[in-house]
Amino acid sequence: MGVVLRAPPSTTFQRSAKPPGPPTDSAELGRPCSAQIGMAATLILEPAGRCCWDEPLRIAVRGLAPGQPVTLRKSLRDEEGALFRARARYRADARGELDLERAPALGGSFAGLQPMGLLWALEPEKALVRLVKRDVRTPFAVELEVLDGHDPEPARLLCRAQNKRDFLRPGVRREPVRAGPVRAGPMILPPLPPEGPFPGIIDLFGSGGGLCEYRASLLAGHGFAVLALAYFRFEDLPEDLNDVHLEYFEEAVDFLLQHPKVKGPSIGLLGFSKGGDLCLSMASFLKGITATVLINACVTNTVAPLHYKDMIIPKLVDDLGKVKITKSGFLTFMDTWSNPLEEHNDQSLVPLEKVQGPFLFIVGMDDQSWKSEFYAQIASERLQAHGKERPQIICCPETGHCIDPPYFPPSRASVHAVLGEAIFYGGEPKAHSKAQVDAWQQIQTFFHKHLNGKKSVKHSKI
Repeated sequence: MGVVLRAPPSTTFQRSAKPPGPPTDSAELGRPCSAQIGMAATLILEPAGRCCWDEPLRIAVRGLAPGQPVTLRKSLRDEEGALFRARARYRADARGELDLERAPALGGSFAGLQPMGLLWALEPEKALVRLVKRDVRTPFAVELEVLDGHDPEPARLLCRAQNKRDFLRPGVRREPVRAGPVRAGPMILPPLPPEGPFPGIIDLFGSGGGLCEYRASLLAGHGFAVLALAYFRFEDLPEDLNDVHLEYFEEAVDFLLQHPKVKGPSIGLLGFSKGGDLCLSMASFLKGITATVLINACVTNTVAPLHYKDMIIPKLVDDLGKVKITKSGFLTFMDTWSNPLEEHNDQSLVPLEKVQGPFLFIVGMDDQSWKSEFYAQIASERLQAHGKERPQIICCPETGHCIDPPYFPPSRASVHAVLGEAIFYGGEPKAHSKAQVDAWQQIQTFFHKHLNGKKSVKHSKI
């Protein structure tokens, strides 16, 4: 049964009497004015003012005419100035009220009952730009406007508000890490109290390289000590995956296990795409790992050979001649990978029989980059054949490759950071967005159970 997230008191915003335009300060947002029907339309947000990115937001409007048609519009700019926008048409009820938890959208960026649709349906003004958070120390400022009517471009502003969405919950701490060769962006620790120690997790992203810490920062807000680990194309780390060695990840595991705020005797791993098969190799070859979550990952080493001591683990054989181009001109790589079970790939298969802990595979059924479901089934059969526990596999229908934390707009296509080409990742936006919410809760439940001894987490009602 879901648990309702308790929100702080709501904030009411009203339209000022000046013509529509950007507010000059926060006080201006709260001045009442005359609306079309002789009263002020008010915009209500719960939680008020600001909240964490993965926290649902209740949106309601009061002071409308009974049955009044309105358009709600949401926008934000990322740190590089890229604009993302979404809009939806609604109609007030008989009391002149609108509550997005009860009222279905009549069209626009989405349709139907989608209380968080205005966030996950954000689309970039410039094509192929993916929304990511680069600096988690600052929030995304999301602008919300209520406009009169359903015209293609309704111009009369009734009210507006700003919702600041944080990536670090109050009290979450970031500690820069420079331990030997380890180049994590931060060690991110839960807020106090309690004092800890906390279950530890290493978080790895994919073949785009660099440092991504937005997932780690959100996860830390749920009681985990998370190391967001860069492994190439960051500071003095290798520029190319061909130069990556497993010893680097071994140093990171040792660092985390020795950290005074990390609860031993073992840690968890969270990996996406290429980061997922690196997590498989870590769990198979390294000590001190109890639980591993893989998001759309392969069961073999991929993309580049992996070095460890006097051993080289070859990459899965690929054939770039099988790259396909969609009607929109995007590349898909799913057919370029050979079957991991073919004889010439024997050495690239990760020896899962060596692992000491459980697995959770999260699979996008419309993943256009990997045959993720096929790989998860291979892993399941291989583990069971060696007397290991059957892994948990969560298959997400109509979900693509890039499964992010809740409410990130699904990335169906974007320019790959390393390849410089437009890649199609798959997914149907509404289903993909739902999968992100479900997967986020499953990840927390899995890690709490296997690292912290807890059986469940609080679930959003949205």
